[in-house]
Amino acid sequence: MQTPSKQPESSSMTHEEEEEMLHDISKLQDQVQQISLSQNLTEAKINGVESKVRGVEAKINVLI
Repeated sequence: MQTPSKQPESSSMTHEEEEEMLHDISKLQDQVQQISLSQNLTEAKINGVESKVRGVEAKINVLI
């Protein structure tokens, strides 16, 4: 993941504000990573269910 670009030296942001912003960015990056992992897990579960459905459909077609 890309790191944010540093503020120019002439920035009016205080050290405390910069630390708070970096902390907030870090929290957001963690949240994005968790959402991505959750999405990947959901997609894997959907693929597993779809595979089971295809198996059931194949069995039904054999019985027909």
